[in-house]
Amino acid sequence: MRHFEAVRSHIGSLHQLRHNDPYLISFDMQLPHGRHQGIYLTELEDESGSRYLRISTPIGPLAGSDARRCLRFNWEQRTGFLAVADLDGSPYLHLCENRPYELLSISELKRLIHELGTLGDQLERVVAHGGDDL
Repeated sequence: MRHFEAVRSHIGSLHQLRHNDPYLISFDMQLPHGRHQGIYLTELEDESGSRYLRISTPIGPLAGSDARRCLRFNWEQRTGFLAVADLDGSPYLHLCENRPYELLSISELKRLIHELGTLGDQLERVVAHGGDDL
């Protein structure tokens, strides 16, 4: 997995892509009990030209979220962090992880998607029910 096209080819062979843009793909991860979680993969480039794969999943609207709890969550997590991104023009919390391509294998990509998708679904249910657990 040295570049985005390798990721696109691998993910496209496993899942039906909802978005298939030059530097963005997405699909729905199937979860138990008929649930699913949207997974987004994008390519990022830093100031030095190094490229990264960002894996993210939407959690819920930013409105009503406590920034201190979000920062505390980020501090306690070993994998994934909360960030804000637009979803259909509205600010939305996303659970994200960035990986440099040189450290990304097929098994690591699979692990990250599973971990972020599962945790994202749990967080989405907490946010949807107005819980304080975040």
